[in-house]
Amino acid sequence: MKKYLNPFFTVGYKSEEYFCDRKKELERLYSNANNGINTTLISARKYGKSALIYRLFDVLNKEKEWICIYIDIYSTQNLKELTELIAVNVIKKFPPKQSIGKRFLEFFKGLRPVLSYDTLTGQPEVHFEFTQAREYERTLNAILLFLDEQKLPVLLAIDEFQQVALYPERNTEALLRTIIQTLHNVHFIFSGSNQHLMVEIFNSAKRPFFSSTQSMSLAEIPADLYSEFIMRHFTENKREIQPETIDFILEWTCNHTYYTQVVCNKLYASHQSKPDLTFTKLICSQILETEKSTFLQYRNLLTDFQWHLLIAIAKEEKVYQPQSKIFIQKYKLGAASTVKKAVDSLASKEMIFLQSDSTSSYYRIYDVFLMRWLQATY
Repeated sequence: MKKYLNPFFTVGYKSEEYFCDRKKELERLYSNANNGINTTLISARKYGKSALIYRLFDVLNKEKEWICIYIDIYSTQNLKELTELIAVNVIKKFPPKQSIGKRFLEFFKGLRPVLSYDTLTGQPEVHFEFTQAREYERTLNAILLFLDEQKLPVLLAIDEFQQVALYPERNTEALLRTIIQTLHNVHFIFSGSNQHLMVEIFNSAKRPFFSSTQSMSLAEIPADLYSEFIMRHFTENKREIQPETIDFILEWTCNHTYYTQVVCNKLYASHQSKPDLTFTKLICSQILETEKSTFLQYRNLLTDFQWHLLIAIAKEEKVYQPQSKIFIQKYKLGAASTVKKAVDSLASKEMIFLQSDSTSSYYRIYDVFLMRWLQATY
């Protein structure tokens, strides 16, 4: 197994060794796949959805009984781009040197694509130049049916699936649901970070995907398990880190996977053999200073009231009732109706999001580093 200089990755999945916990979630995804159950996976951004999916692929690929394909559709704007992206990823999965790849290319030519390869990366590029939306629908249907005809079962993970609700083709959800109902050998994971849209797509009785999947959500990794993970990687690489330092990191990052990994990555990269609490706090301050210019740009995107409300939410960290009299008076926010409008606007801009715990739902800042910077600055 390949060893890496820094064991704390902030992007992508490398191997089981560098992946922290998610055992229960992995077992559930594995069980759903093997029992023909499609899954909806919802969490805030940077909680590790895609890494979890690739961890599942790692397990399934070792069994050599699955075809696993991952597609991130966040950048797509319409049905045409969705169809082209799926086609590209299928081509990547089945290169022409493989027999199945040859079959797919022969089949694919019948769909009249404009197929080319990037001169620098060698990666395939696909474009369709149809004049009618109906042709894209037929093409997407044909590609999924091709996958359905393979000997091995196919697991197709579509990340940021909420994008389909924003396409100008208002029938995209119904189209996909109709196609999926005909498939027997292709199973799906629909993952997304926009909780409101994902819940609306899969839980509203008025939508085509209603009650068609099992829902899963990702919460923070338990602090004790994350602490063991951090301690193990420092110790195995002959570094010494104190439990109180790890406790500070997890508290400061709110146990959020991405931000925890960033702090640990920077701390490890410092080459300090015994990074103490004081040094760790310095690293955190340096991270905020690096992000300062970005945070100031956020200020320009918001009204004065929205910015003031954002600071208030940052200081509270968790706001259960933003329209309550106590919260409004504490931060001099004015009318409850004005607060509600600003909360909705901040949520739509994904500056804040609604999270739940064992007691109730609350609003918090999306970017943990932004929250810490606001707390330190105002």
